[in-house]
Amino acid sequence: MLKGLIGKKIGMTQIFDEQGVAITVTLIEAGPCYVTQVRMPEKEGYSSVQLGFGEANPKRLTGGQLGHLKANEIPPMRFLREFRSKDHGLKIGDKVTVVDTFSVGDRVDVVGVSKGKGFAGVVKRYHFHGMNATHGTSDRNRAPGSSGSGTTPGRVYKGHRNSGIWA
Repeated sequence: MLKGLIGKKIGMTQIFDEQGVAITVTLIEAGPCYVTQVRMPEKEGYSSVQLGFGEANPKRLTGGQLGHLKANEIPPMRFLREFRSKDHGLKIGDKVTVVDTFSVGDRVDVVGVSKGKGFAGVVKRYHFHGMNATHGTSDRNRAPGSSGSGTTPGRVYKGHRNSGIWA
């Protein structure tokens, strides 16, 4: 059986164990997913299952994606991901849910994509203190200040904390 699902993070909360200790947990809406394609070694050279998750507005999908899904009579899906699996026993159009896939006590690996935060200054990125808001400082409040030493070494060391893309 296929041991994989696509999901979406809903939020964070906490649960309490028998001793009353709070445990941080992440809530994930996992499934239902639909089988959108089954790849076989005879045709594609490897074996896998493509799952779709989250219905989408058809205007948001490309023509190729819509054609791929319409050929198999599947509603427009926002996310399509492939899972390598040899003997999965699934066919196109099957609905895969958490109850069918996992049982209580199973260990799972969660893979995700972090939110990009764009180009950030040193105050946001590295928690630099910033300068005084008074005593003549008008536009340098969130600036990093000096970044290197003088003549020796005459450069800024590699890996120095500075503004940039914050992932």
